[in-house]
Amino acid sequence: TAPLIQGQDQDGKTWKLADVLGKQVVLLYFYPKDDTPGCTKEACDFRDAEAAIRKTGAVILGVSLDGEAAHQKFIAKYKLPFSLLCDEGAKVSKAYAVYKEKNMYGRKYWGIERSTFVIDGAGVITAAFRKVKVGGHAKEVLTALKAVSRDQ
Repeated sequence: TAPLIQGQDQDGKTWKLADVLGKQVVLLYFYPKDDTPGCTKEACDFRDAEAAIRKTGAVILGVSLDGEAAHQKFIAKYKLPFSLLCDEGAKVSKAYAVYKEKNMYGRKYWGIERSTFVIDGAGVITAAFRKVKVGGHAKEVLTALKAVSRDQ
């Protein structure tokens, strides 16, 4: 069962998973940082696949540790047609166990491990992608979404 998360989106509005259960499938993706190369490619791949994703009955929600201003700028710059959740306290990331100790160039720090979850209308995680490699990921997730939409 998916943790029933809630948080503020890029516009300061409260977003609750409980509000969409029974109505939509949720593509919940966690990424490290707005407007960085891998995160931009991933967001733009989801943007480009958004019409096909919507046809499966799913809504896209991105989550990072960035705040409202960074999310607004990222959305405007790349014309992202979906909401981004501000997880400044890492509560959502911790609930999905994607807040991890990382190591870059010998420096250890805590951050988000790129991950995606497909949550069906009953609130069950039907697909989990961890340690995501960006290339081809949107297509992989779309395949999982099509399987969920057939099952519902």
